[in-house]
Amino acid sequence: MRIISGTFKGRRLTAPKKLPVRPTTDMAKEALFNIINNQYYFNQISVLDVFSGTGNISYEFASRGTQEIISVDKNTGCAQYISKVSLEFKFPIQVIKSDVFSYLEKVNQKHDIIFADPPYNFSVDEFLKIPNLIFANQLLLDNGILIVEHSKYTSLESHPKFSYSKRYGGSIFSFFENDIED
Repeated sequence: MRIISGTFKGRRLTAPKKLPVRPTTDMAKEALFNIINNQYYFNQISVLDVFSGTGNISYEFASRGTQEIISVDKNTGCAQYISKVSLEFKFPIQVIKSDVFSYLEKVNQKHDIIFADPPYNFSVDEFLKIPNLIFANQLLLDNGILIVEHSKYTSLESHPKFSYSKRYGGSIFSFFENDIED
């Protein structure tokens, strides 16, 4: 994996092979960040990255100047790897080792962007639990967005806060917003 843009543009990172992850492809990540870049100033936002895995998305935000980033993953190896890279690059990433659903149920901090990249083999109900918890607990700021990455075989369009989706290869990014009416 590599960092696409920002201070550490072009830097390659190699995660340990034993981590149970499927990092977002560079092509999909670049397309996603082109969308985000048109809506936000990276140095003025707060980001929550859940099911962080290798930290790929968190590093991209940090390289682009985001100063408030929280990465949540329940896997010890993933949390340790994100902490190691964050320390090495001096990234402002707070790493939390926790089950994501438990974390979303108890946290009350709001964010501009929440990015979720759960396992692609989740059921639709498991996927929909993510926006359900985020909107029930009001974890997005007024103009915030939730982005859920999933496979092309999963549709999340039935959620009342679903806004739109973008497909890149076998991956889809579904966007959810506060201002979508129930």
